[in-house]
Amino acid sequence: MADQELAIKIRGLRKTYAAEGSSKEKEALKGVDLSIPRGSIFGLLGPNGAGKSTTINILAGIVDKTEGTVEVWGFDIDEDIRNAKANIGIVPQEINFDVYFTPFEMLELYAGFYGIPKAERRSDEILKAMRLEEQRDAYTRFLSGGMKRRLLVGKAMVHSPPILVLDEPTAGVDVELRQHIWQYVRELNKSGVTIVLTTHYLEEAEELCDEIAIINHGELVISEKTPDLLKQLDEKMVVIEPVTPITEIPDAIKTIGGKLNDEGAIVIHFSPSSISVGEILNKISATNVEIADLRTEESDLEDIFLQLTKSKEA
Repeated sequence: MADQELAIKIRGLRKTYAAEGSSKEKEALKGVDLSIPRGSIFGLLGPNGAGKSTTINILAGIVDKTEGTVEVWGFDIDEDIRNAKANIGIVPQEINFDVYFTPFEMLELYAGFYGIPKAERRSDEILKAMRLEEQRDAYTRFLSGGMKRRLLVGKAMVHSPPILVLDEPTAGVDVELRQHIWQYVRELNKSGVTIVLTTHYLEEAEELCDEIAIINHGELVISEKTPDLLKQLDEKMVVIEPVTPITEIPDAIKTIGGKLNDEGAIVIHFSPSSISVGEILNKISATNVEIADLRTEESDLEDIFLQLTKSKEA
């Protein structure tokens, strides 16, 4: 992809920290390459400590990189940090406001920081989009957690950046608010804004993202278009609760990967393309195990990391 088609271009990005209480250094990022297309919704997934927030903080200019190059909307963050920052809005995980500002005053203040003339500011428009018009003149200390998170999104949009980075935007919010944030993300994207979304929720990434990159232990595990990536996530889990808890797995169940959990239930991780739930039940019915309850679950993020990491090492 040509550079002019990229919203963010990252090459060989490394970040090393001094490890606390040790002479050794800790590598938070180990040579990450990312190409984020303009106009896309790009998901950046990973567990805690994977390197997502470090990457975001480098883009925001909060953390200095150790090595590599980063371009934001074509501007190198080393050579032209002013224009790089002007083209990106960051919505952090942490909620941190001056409690004596109102939402309107907060947006006006940040618009001023970006040098936006009063006549061109969109504070009321942003508050309406964030469903905060009724709280326009209330002190931020009186806002609920969900309202504060929406205000964070609004604050990042005051200078109308072409790139918006949402760092865990729906963490800890209710289902209704999560759906509203998803809707607003789609509307922003349709208007031409490139969205970079970090999340723990696979459902959120599947629902919103055109492309997904997964980072684990500071390394890029995979970066693919969402449909192509989901084809690789061919793993589910079935949990079978026997009428009487068992202490040993029958050999027929061991052969399909069955293991016991602490409650005496049988847990089987399986690939739907290799074996069906019906075939699993047939194998169990051929034993003396009597089933009291059964449930299937999608792979969680940890399972997916294990699966993808194994496929890369094979």
